[in-house]
Amino acid sequence: VPLGLGAGSAPARPPNFLCAPRNRPEGKVLETVGVFEAPKQHGKYETGQLFLHSVFGYRGIVLFPWQARLYDRDVASPVTEKSENVAGHGSKEVKGKTHTYYQVLIDARDCPHISQRSQTEAVTFLANHDDSRALYAIPGLDYVSHEDILPYSSTDQVPIQHELFERFLMYDQTKVPPFVARDTLCAWQEKNHPWLELSDVHRETTENIRVTVIPFYMGMREAQNSHVYWWRYCIRLENLDSEVVQLRERHWRIFSLSGTLETVRGRGVVGREPVLSKEQPAFQYSSHVSLQASSGHMWGTFRFERPDGSHFDVRIPPFSLESNKDEKTPPSGLHW
Repeated sequence: VPLGLGAGSAPARPPNFLCAPRNRPEGKVLETVGVFEAPKQHGKYETGQLFLHSVFGYRGIVLFPWQARLYDRDVASPVTEKSENVAGHGSKEVKGKTHTYYQVLIDARDCPHISQRSQTEAVTFLANHDDSRALYAIPGLDYVSHEDILPYSSTDQVPIQHELFERFLMYDQTKVPPFVARDTLCAWQEKNHPWLELSDVHRETTENIRVTVIPFYMGMREAQNSHVYWWRYCIRLENLDSEVVQLRERHWRIFSLSGTLETVRGRGVVGREPVLSKEQPAFQYSSHVSLQASSGHMWGTFRFERPDGSHFDVRIPPFSLESNKDEKTPPSGLHW
């Protein structure tokens, strides 16, 4: 784990300091990174807020918040907002509740430590040319839920190492937090808003394995005189129990508005079969899907294996693939 609480090399240091290991010939020494702050129970974090990710342990900084609709199939209590009922996955109706997520930058120094637990290139775009299958990725961007954030403060004027940090943010000691958005961040957010915006989050728990899915519409491309619509989806798997389990298989059902129903089976996810344990309880990855129709939906199961060799299936909450975004301009990525 790249970061942790600790007293460091100075016994008198208060316990609320955030420390990171630093390699030295005589071994690893803890180095002060910042001071933890009280997490916000109400309201939201502002642009420039430094934080430690509560699940993956990386240092990050908030770029801007998104307001999402969280469809949580584990919550039985009635809420009054927009409802959803996706065909093909039972008749249970789920109500959406507004929840805050954040677009964040990951500290590049921590990416090697989390690469086996979480993809550090979770944000992809369709390339701006004729090849409809071409994608490009922006490394070190993530989407983080409000409760994942452990806020801290730092006196370092460049506390996060990321190629976009100084392009997007500048230090202003008169502000709290002291990192404010540059015009380039505002322009980038505005330009790429349709492909970055997180609007719906779907969550369901089976046998103490919680699956969270966030779909994103990426745009439409023309191929062989037909339209191909692309989405990416980010999935987080969390083991809420102490028993060690390993993901072995995935089984997807993909329904297109054109009337087709596709079944996809395979070993693991993104070439991996992650182990979820008490020490490493979560795994996050992203993937892509394309349809020849402007909408559809997906659902399925992940098959997990227990230490005794027995298997069980974990439900993937059904989620809609919608393309109701403005198609006028393709994503511009980092070119402003």
